[in-house]
Amino acid sequence: MGSGELVCDGIVKRFSNGKVALSSVSFATPTSGIFTLIGRNGAGKTTLTRILATLLEPNSGRASINGLDVMSDANELRHRIAVVPQEGRTVSWMTPRQTISSYLMWRGVGYSESMKLADVAIRRVGIDAYGMKMNSTLSGGIKRKVLVAMALASDADIIFLDEPTTGLDPISRKQLWNVLTDLGKERFVFLTTHYLEEAEAVSDRIGILNDGRLLSIGTTQELRSRLKYRYALRIPGTGVDLPPFEGEKFTRRDGETQVMTTEEDAAKLSRELVNRKVAFSMNPVDLDDIFYYIVTEDERSKEARPL
Repeated sequence: MGSGELVCDGIVKRFSNGKVALSSVSFATPTSGIFTLIGRNGAGKTTLTRILATLLEPNSGRASINGLDVMSDANELRHRIAVVPQEGRTVSWMTPRQTISSYLMWRGVGYSESMKLADVAIRRVGIDAYGMKMNSTLSGGIKRKVLVAMALASDADIIFLDEPTTGLDPISRKQLWNVLTDLGKERFVFLTTHYLEEAEAVSDRIGILNDGRLLSIGTTQELRSRLKYRYALRIPGTGVDLPPFEGEKFTRRDGETQVMTTEEDAAKLSRELVNRKVAFSMNPVDLDDIFYYIVTEDERSKEARPL
C-alpha cells in the first residue's frame, strides 16, 4: 500500500439511545507517520477509530484509506490493517509469544516464521522477561504491550492503536513512545490518546475532537498558530484578581485559571503573583494549552449560539 490519504467526509454516528457520537466529521491526512486523535473521554475517538478500522458502520458519510472505502472495500482493507482496540484482551491461558504467533498465523504467516516475528516484537516492546509467562499472570500494562506487539509483528501497512498506553506506568509509557516513533517511520499509525504529552511527543499530525466534532487538525506548530498569545500561566483556583494584561483568561475543567498572554505581560503577571505569594506555573504554550484553548473557545461559541 503506497502513501496516500485517509479521508473522512461528513461521518455521522448516532447510537440507538439517541446519543450522537460523531457529528459530520470531515478531514484528510496523509497515510504516513503518526496521526494522533486527541480528546476527552467520550469525545468520539474510539467510535471514529472503529469506523475507520471497518469495525463499525457510520449512519452517514464516507471514509476511505488510500482509495479503499471502509464500507464497500472492508474485506480488502482488513488484510492491510492491524488494530489494537481499547477493549482488546489477551487470552488468559496463552503466553505472549503464543498470542502473537497465533495472531500472525491467522493472518497467513507460517508457524516457524510467526515464532521468529513474535520474538522480535516482544524484544522491541521490552517484554522479553514475560514472553513465556501465562497472560493470566501479567499486569494490565504488560498485557497492553502484548497487544501492541501483535500489531507491530504483522505486515500491516496501517496500524490503529486506540489508547495503547492506558494502564502503563510513566516509564513504560515513555518506552512505548520510542517504539511508536520508530514504527511511524515505517508505517502509518492512527493513534488515539487522552495523554496530551504523549501526542506532542510522538505525533506528526494531530486532530482535536470534542463532543463528536473535529475542531482542528495539523502539526503541533500549525495548531499553535491558532493561538494569538505564546505564553501560558496556570493558577490554582478561580478567585485570583489579576492586574490588567493583554490576553485572555478562562477556567479549565480541572478548576485552574488559565491565562494566555504575551511574553512581556507573562513576566509582569509572574512578578505580581510572586509578590503576592500565589502559586502558579508559567511556560511557552504547549499542546495542553493549545487543546484547552481550542476546546474552550468552541464551548464558549456553542454557549453564545441562539437555541
